[in-house]
Amino acid sequence: MNNIPQALGPYSAYRRAGDLVITSGQIPLNPATNEVEATTVADQAQQCLTNIEAILKQENGSLADVVKFTVFMTDLSHFAEINEVMAGRLQEPYPARSAIEISKLPKDVQVEIEAIAYIKA
Repeated sequence: MNNIPQALGPYSAYRRAGDLVITSGQIPLNPATNEVEATTVADQAQQCLTNIEAILKQENGSLADVVKFTVFMTDLSHFAEINEVMAGRLQEPYPARSAIEISKLPKDVQVEIEAIAYIKA
């Protein structure tokens, strides 16, 4: 799992349950350093999606297999900017998505994204 950041606690980056691959929330950690390098919300969202993509690739999938995203952000005013990033990385039919504003995220990042993907086992 070299392309996947290490979990920050006693949990897995993802789990497979039959044909479902469920990721933990991915913050914008660079997998090589396990540190946050992206500073803008757009760059952070890109890194989150890159991390999710790496997880799905481990299970022979891609972002096209995602059926649901949950996006956590520290400021809901970033919703449009994150939408732009996602529109550039996803194709129709788009997955379902929830967006939630919360007061704080690990390592003081601005965005965290988790995914549920359907990938035939």
